[in-house]
Amino acid sequence: MRKEESTNAQNEAALIRNCGMAYALSVIGGRWKPNILYCLLKGKMRYNELRKAIDGVSERMLVAQLRELEEFGLVKRIIYPEVPPKVEYELTELGYSTEPMLNMMSDWGNKNREVSLL
Repeated sequence: MRKEESTNAQNEAALIRNCGMAYALSVIGGRWKPNILYCLLKGKMRYNELRKAIDGVSERMLVAQLRELEEFGLVKRIIYPEVPPKVEYELTELGYSTEPMLNMMSDWGNKNREVSLL
């Protein structure tokens, strides 16, 4: 667990407050969030569809990342009152606004991946 009063935590909070790029990376950064967002650009998906589409993600991690994206307002969870319950995830308007950034990051990565593997 991390101390909120530590110099490192304070520096990180100040950076996120003052730098748009740092804020964006704090919201969508990590191994799984960009993949989740990219999958949801295609439209609504059920949990199991997302899990199958993202190779290597554990159930626990997918749930945690979806919750974080929901807290930031990028993803909406839709629960249908059925038995058994049906749950779908879709991007919000804010979530769809990440599309150009995700596409540019993907293009940059594809273009430069070979260079860093040498």
